Amino acid sequence: MGSAMLLEVGDLTVGFGRHEAVQGISFEINAGETLGLVGESGSGKSATSLAVLRLLPESARVGGAIRFDGEELLALPEEAMRRRRGREIAMIFQEPMTALNPVMPVGAQIAEAVAAHHQEMGRRAVRARVLEAMEEVGLPEVELRAKDYPHQFSGGQRQRILIAMAIVNRPRLLIADEPTTALDVTVQAQILELLKALRQEHGLAMLFISHDLAVVAQVADRVAVMQHGVIVEQAEARRLFLEPQHAYTRRLLASAPTMKTDRSQPLASV
Repeated sequence: MGSAMLLEVGDLTVGFGRHEAVQGISFEINAGETLGLVGESGSGKSATSLAVLRLLPESARVGGAIRFDGEELLALPEEAMRRRRGREIAMIFQEPMTALNPVMPVGAQIAEAVAAHHQEMGRRAVRARVLEAMEEVGLPEVELRAKDYPHQFSGGQRQRILIAMAIVNRPRLLIADEPTTALDVTVQAQILELLKALRQEHGLAMLFISHDLAVVAQVADRVAVMQHGVIVEQAEARRLFLEPQHAYTRRLLASAPTMKTDRSQPLASV
């Protein structure tokens, strides 16, 4: 793409006890680029994303290299990593109701994300940043809705709140872990369009994790296919969908819509 490399993962391994969840995978993401990481449940996708953010439990064994803008994340002290997490690298989780605090207004939760990285900002400036982020993700009546609690929003609106929390500090890399899986097809399409618009507006790079090739086809520049902790194929998105090289990729494509699928029809899951 001609852009500078932002994230470089080299020979990454993740183990839990005797189980090797991730087995020596390597990939890179350039500034402003979206890499789709695709595979079935248990393939190691989420373990990979949590390794990048260093959010795996202490019992996990992590090896290899994870470089962000040339800096080795695995070697950083925890305090230094905490400063990057949420500010330079942010994550959107699959299920908003488990990621959001049910007894705190959503505006206050987004404000916490701001205050954690901008202690110099006063309350008025933080509030302005919160409302701006809520507007940016398409939430209505933001001044009123900022006072509401997670259960007062629809599933799609809760996902928009999580996206607002993720982008409010203007990160350079956004990790989206199955961000549309729990949503119906119509809302799913709206969230995908929102992520594409935010990416273009802010020059975001994105690691988009999904089991659904039809979803990845709509957002990714390149695609890496994972099976049993290994990346079995990696290619530019259009090439991978038109000329899959690995048998597992071909099986995934056979069970999912392709880029030529009629988009007016519901998207099938893998």
